[in-house]
Amino acid sequence: MSSCSSRALTILSTVFGACGLLLVGVAVSTDYWLIMVEGIILQQNQSMEVKMALHSGLWRVCFVAGSENGRCVASEYFTEPEIEITTENTANILKMVRTATPFPMVSLLFVFTAFVISNIGHIRPQRTILAFVSGIFFILSGLSLVVGLVLYISSINDEVMNRPREPEQFFNYHYGWSFAFAASSFLLKEGAGVMSVYLFMKRYAEEEMYRPHPALYRPRLSESSDYSGQFLHPESSWPPPKRGRSTSEASSDISIQLNQTPPISCTYLHMWTSV
Repeated sequence: MSSCSSRALTILSTVFGACGLLLVGVAVSTDYWLIMVEGIILQQNQSMEVKMALHSGLWRVCFVAGSENGRCVASEYFTEPEIEITTENTANILKMVRTATPFPMVSLLFVFTAFVISNIGHIRPQRTILAFVSGIFFILSGLSLVVGLVLYISSINDEVMNRPREPEQFFNYHYGWSFAFAASSFLLKEGAGVMSVYLFMKRYAEEEMYRPHPALYRPRLSESSDYSGQFLHPESSWPPPKRGRSTSEASSDISIQLNQTPPISCTYLHMWTSV
């Protein structure tokens, strides 16, 4: 049961990490984060005339209606692009969203690092610490991305709230599928991070379960026997070295030999009798 759960965590963390990496990569490289439509309301028939419509991402802005229809302009972070914007508030929105760009890029770097470390940890499961490191990188990647999303939303909301209300003009905006991909990537990366950390805990617990107790490697305190700690220390030599004999033991052996040897006179008497 434990091996099945570990295998399931390994597969799920890999799938979640790969999907999170794919979604944030697509989100960062596409330009459908924000879609804006701006125009005027005709008083004669209460119809709307679109003056400008665009969709923007982190790197470029593409116009789909208005005088710049069909034109895509790269988002200039240091110089102002030569484009015609209907209102100043729309231009300010495009400027303010640039402050959130570094966070998705950092998130993409973190999730790529986490995915590589996670796969190395799956190939070599004996290196338990790799699962923990990859989990931390997954979580940091998700946190970096959510900070970028919060900044992106707040900058747009601030400019929309400061926009002057004019009855003859209308302005509409909504978030595109690139933004949805980034938000989904956050959930997947956090899930992959939690599963990787939990997988590390399970592997560590299994290692501790099958690891011998440290007390088995310590010799016994008694030194009265030559065999103390012999089987606990495989590197010890066999047979064990002989101890030096004490003076009392040597004198005891000599007395035993003298008691076992017959006297010389008795030996000679026996020989003469036999003759």
